[in-house]
Amino acid sequence: EVQLVESGGDLVQAGGSLRLSCAASGFAFDDYAIGWFRLAPGKEREVVSCISSSDGTTYYADSVKGRFTISSDNAKNTVYLQMNSLKPEDTGVYYCAAAGPGVGVAWDAADFGSWGQGTQVTVSS
Repeated sequence: EVQLVESGGDLVQAGGSLRLSCAASGFAFDDYAIGWFRLAPGKEREVVSCISSSDGTTYYADSVKGRFTISSDNAKNTVYLQMNSLKPEDTGVYYCAAAGPGVGVAWDAADFGSWGQGTQVTVSS
């Protein structure tokens, strides 16, 4: 059974940092891309970042470039999203998702077949 479990969401002040974790199980982690998406009230779901577990290629949305860093620990089947210089507009439910097998980095939600339940990130001004 494919499972993706997010953790690390919290309430933080603007300018602060958080690290989200996505623990994966039930599939060949090394052959998948893992992405982070977010859903904010009144907005459509948007991709935040993605990493290819096979070669480490990364993708970032323009809105988070230079502030967020995605990384993968293949030994632990876990992907991290380090979020620095957080802004109120980063508020939302953050989901991790898996695309594969054999998928490199991706950013279209339709490419991701498995999703976690999400973790809430709230950035106060």
